[in-house]
Amino acid sequence: MTESSIKKLASTLLDAITDKDPVVQEQVCSALCSLGEVRPVETLRTCEEYLRQHDKLAHPYRAAVLRAMERVLSSRASELDKDTASTIILLASSEMTKTKVQDLVWDWQQAASGVLVAVGRQFISKVMEELLRKLHPGTLPHCAVLHTLASLSVANAFGVVPFLPSVLSSLLPVLGMAKHDTVRVAFCSALQRFSEGALEYLANLDRAPDPTVRKDAFATDIFSAYDVLFHQWLQSREAKLRLAVVEALGPMSHLLPSERLEEQLPKLLPGILALYKKHSETFYLSKSLGQILEAAVSVGSRTLETQLDALLAALHSQICVPVESSSPLVMSNQKEVLRCFTVLACSLPDRLLAFLLPRLDTSNERTRVGTLQVVRHVINSAAAQMEDKKPFILSSMRLPLLDTNSKVKRAVVQVISAMAHHGYLEQPGGEVMIEYIVQQCALPPEQEPEKPGPSSKDPKADSVRAISVRTLYLVSTTVDRMSHVLWPYLLQFLTPVRFTGALTPLCRSLVHLAQKRQEAGADAFLIQYDAHASLPSPYAVTARLLVVSSSPYLGDGRGVAALRLLSVLHPNIHPLLGQHWETTVPLLLGYLDEHTEETLPQEEWEEKLLMFLRDTLAIVSDNAWICQLSLELCRQLPCYDETPQEKNFLYKCIGTTLGAASSKEVVRKHLQELLETARYQEEAEREGLACCFGICAISHLEDTLAQLEDFVRSEVFRKSIGILNIFKDRSENEVEKVKSALILCYGHVAARAPQELVLAKVESDILRNICQHFNTKVLGVKVETKDPALKLCLVQSVCMVSRAICSSTQAGSFHFTRKAELVAQMMEFIRAEPPDSLRTPIRKKAMLTCTYLVSVEPALDEQARADVIRGCLHSVMALLPEPEKEDGGCQKSLYLETLHALEGLLTSLLQRNMTPQGLQIMIEHLSPWIKSPRGHERARALGLSALLLRHFLEQLRVSALVPFHNLGLLVGLFSPRCADLWPATRQEAVDCVYSLLYLQLGYEGFSRDYRDDVAERLLSLKDGLVHPDPTILFHTCHSIGQIIAKRLPPDQLISLLLTMFEALGDPEKNCSRAATVMINCLLQERGGVLQEKVPEIVSVLRSKLQEAQGEHVLPAAQHSMYLLATQHCAAVVSSLLGSPLPLDSHTSMLWRALAVEPRLAAQVLGLLLEKMSRDVPFKESRAFLLGRTPDRVATLLPLSATCALFEVLSTPAAGPAVLELYPQLFVALLLRVSCTVGVQLPRNLQAQERRGASPALVTRNLEPCRFVKVGCELLRLRHLQPGVQPLVQMAPCKPQGLEQGVELEAELHSSWALAQTMRPS
Repeated sequence: MTESSIKKLASTLLDAITDKDPVVQEQVCSALCSLGEVRPVETLRTCEEYLRQHDKLAHPYRAAVLRAMERVLSSRASELDKDTASTIILLASSEMTKTKVQDLVWDWQQAASGVLVAVGRQFISKVMEELLRKLHPGTLPHCAVLHTLASLSVANAFGVVPFLPSVLSSLLPVLGMAKHDTVRVAFCSALQRFSEGALEYLANLDRAPDPTVRKDAFATDIFSAYDVLFHQWLQSREAKLRLAVVEALGPMSHLLPSERLEEQLPKLLPGILALYKKHSETFYLSKSLGQILEAAVSVGSRTLETQLDALLAALHSQICVPVESSSPLVMSNQKEVLRCFTVLACSLPDRLLAFLLPRLDTSNERTRVGTLQVVRHVINSAAAQMEDKKPFILSSMRLPLLDTNSKVKRAVVQVISAMAHHGYLEQPGGEVMIEYIVQQCALPPEQEPEKPGPSSKDPKADSVRAISVRTLYLVSTTVDRMSHVLWPYLLQFLTPVRFTGALTPLCRSLVHLAQKRQEAGADAFLIQYDAHASLPSPYAVTARLLVVSSSPYLGDGRGVAALRLLSVLHPNIHPLLGQHWETTVPLLLGYLDEHTEETLPQEEWEEKLLMFLRDTLAIVSDNAWICQLSLELCRQLPCYDETPQEKNFLYKCIGTTLGAASSKEVVRKHLQELLETARYQEEAEREGLACCFGICAISHLEDTLAQLEDFVRSEVFRKSIGILNIFKDRSENEVEKVKSALILCYGHVAARAPQELVLAKVESDILRNICQHFNTKVLGVKVETKDPALKLCLVQSVCMVSRAICSSTQAGSFHFTRKAELVAQMMEFIRAEPPDSLRTPIRKKAMLTCTYLVSVEPALDEQARADVIRGCLHSVMALLPEPEKEDGGCQKSLYLETLHALEGLLTSLLQRNMTPQGLQIMIEHLSPWIKSPRGHERARALGLSALLLRHFLEQLRVSALVPFHNLGLLVGLFSPRCADLWPATRQEAVDCVYSLLYLQLGYEGFSRDYRDDVAERLLSLKDGLVHPDPTILFHTCHSIGQIIAKRLPPDQLISLLLTMFEALGDPEKNCSRAATVMINCLLQERGGVLQEKVPEIVSVLRSKLQEAQGEHVLPAAQHSMYLLATQHCAAVVSSLLGSPLPLDSHTSMLWRALAVEPRLAAQVLGLLLEKMSRDVPFKESRAFLLGRTPDRVATLLPLSATCALFEVLSTPAAGPAVLELYPQLFVALLLRVSCTVGVQLPRNLQAQERRGASPALVTRNLEPCRFVKVGCELLRLRHLQPGVQPLVQMAPCKPQGLEQGVELEAELHSSWALAQTMRPS
């Protein structure tokens, strides 16, 4: 890009800088800076020309251009030529001094000053030359000039300091002329920066351009300035000016002549200290005071001692101010005050400690915290001076260590950390400090800690515990001199209960220390326990670390830390364990890495630890060592009274260790002690004790059982169950807790004992004692227990005993004589539970127990099996759906476990009778629940049915092709449920049908892995059942019906239909509708094979129509009759003719259904005409009285056919068929008329009349001649108007009173009259 292009682009950007939008202005400046990075000289010249040519440009825009120039110069000043630099200097100087002092526009002037400072880093001589030209003798300089000189002094001290004598000689004469506070503040700032620049120059003379410069070159001028500032300006009422003066005095004090400084200190120090009371923000005061103190110490001032008390009091009050503000100045002030203390500690350590340490004894929080901060700082910053004061400082910490205030604790921990770095803890009394740190590590985690420091992002990071944990780890890992202090001393904190919370940091520190010791050599690592009597034994360490690992995520992951420490310590525990632990422990740690606290399976983890312990004991294989470990494990039991889970695991460890011991005396002694000292009121402890006995019984079955019986006979047990105590509530409760524990012990013994030994002990020893403890007798009378815990323990124990029997290899030959008794007891418990709520796990565990019991011999009789099934179903199925509660998760879990127990029991019962009949029995028990009016009961019942069917299918073994005789009945039960109101029920119903179809295929000889395309379609239809739209739902049901029709054997079709007919009366309307859909689908698809079953179907359909209440049933039944008639017309007509007379309304509607299609109607009419002509219309019967005319009695078949003919002719859709058969119908009806005059009803209908029916009604409705007359009239109407529908539909012939008969004739005559008027001429 050419120079002209750069200039044009820069000019365009500069023209846009006057935009009113600040965002646009910022973007223009950024663009100018980017351009300047590429072509700095051209960009800067363009900016200079723009400002020079636009003299009237407003100062905000001028300032923006100047800031852009400064940004370019800050990185590209070295690329300028002298001419460009001179031009920019002149521009910036002009811009900076355009306004007068009283008209200062600071933003503008500061921008111009920034340009000069940026150029001054590269062209200091030219800039200083220009600035010195602005200093006129006898005239106050412009404030911006002073500001620029001050900034240059910091930015380029080596360039400015050589000019300082000239600058000071120009400024000091006019110092007294400054009356305006703004100008005075500018002078103070300049003097401060000049002094700081001079000090930097003097401190780096080796790099300075003139190494001959000395402090004396500035001393006189600086003292002159000091005199004005301290004696005149410091007295100002303006706080800003006073602070500016104080800021300047700090660095100026280093340039004062030594004798002058010594002379001024008695006035200077009190003057500064007095300002603490006048200013809230004291940072500048403390900073300046620290510089003055450093200057005083550097010249060896003796005045400092006389001022020390006042200094210490003022500084101490500052350090005791709570740091609660978020202002960085407050934090900075603390640092400057501590810096002052450092200066004093280096020069007057004894006086300082004499002032500080007594203040540690005060009870005031702020005083103690502030003093501790100073002590820590002094320990770190004046280590050499404090070396011989260590015992004195350590002893003074006695009272702060007892303070319970969190802020004090934090300060104490920080002091101890400093002490550790400087050798204090190696002194006598240092152990107390280490113990204090460990105590703080053991504090419980703070949920909501006190207000954290302003710099803390995580509030918990500032808690006492967090700071202590970090301190302990850092001291252990980074302070080499602490290694011999902490090792093995920290081991003694592992076992005491009060240090449990500190286990994780302790283990981590000890691991690091042990590894360092191992690197140093075996001699340095092996612990000499004789020389360290306070250390825990290797058995105690092993027991402690193993038990706390059972809750691995507590205490910031103490399981990992404990296992790592255990692995590292193996040489100090037993010499044979190294190789095994080095292999096994990493596997345990890897398992923990794979899980979280939420996902860790606790039982599986504990089993891994117990396996680790068993392997360890097997490797050691030293009975003395094992017995000593078991003793230590028992000793630690009281340590876990507050942590039931860990105590439970400890009991398991004791059982494992005792199992490995070969000394029977030791085993029985420890078991006896456990029984005597156990806290039976605690449920977890009862469970743990029982686990201990069970694990011990693996190796010592006889001794374990013997010890349990010995305990029952002992004084300890007898004293607690005295006959009088049993009537006292408290004693009774305590006794039952003991009994609960003993019952559990026997259960665990049975569960864990070797299978080859347990069967011999089950009834003679184990169950006998269990029942003895449960059944309490007082004066020979059995007393029912009220303690649910005792019931639960009995159930658990019997369950474990039953499971042990089932798992035994000799279970098939074992005859369990007490089986029926135990099943009855379990059912009693189940029935005692409330049927509508789930409060305890008793029913769940009792059903689980029954699951195992029914699997052992002898088998339950049928009645007992039925009682078990009914009782368990009633106990679970009726449970109400649990509402959302706070403990909803626990309730839901208990419910699911209870349901799984019921599933297991039913599956176990089914397994005992894996035949179609056995399956049928199970489903029959579930049938009432499947048809329940309550949705949740139906859902549970269908879920159980699906489970049982799946189990039956999975276990199906067909050795010969046999029929699955109850398939139709089961499919008919489940398939209507595909339209249940509950979506879950619909899904389970499809699964049931799916399993049943595959069961049929199995019985037909297909292999288990065979997949039928038709049956598999059911799974794809499940999605359609989720949809609530009735149209989609019933369309899916129709598809399911088609699938069933394709796969159902012909011999099962009638049982399926009959079962579905039962479903027509289902109170769940959706299921009833689904049944109608599937019935019609089956009739349409498979009706052709039902000819022999037509009478049965018609009869059942008629009876169900009379029972069903739904409006949808009758139209569906009519359609069913139509479908059946299209395939078996003669059979349907014959069956319907068998309907009793008079025809009820439902039968009449069925007859009319046969006339809805002309071709079928013609067949029906032909058949009816045939039936009418097949028999004589009447028979003569002689009366008892001689000479009387014989009675004519109508024959039943022609009469029924006539009634049916009437119903068919009354149907509008039969018109075409009637016209087709008009001649035959007319002739037949005329013949019937001629034969029915004076004919009486059959005798059975007359008997019906005599039994209470209205004579008029029966005669009127069934008079043979009446139907013939009406039929003739209907024929005549259709002949007159074949294209016109009847105006009156005949009412069904049912006995509803004489009035209806009269009405019928009236309507008929009206219809005839109307037809006559409509007849064409």
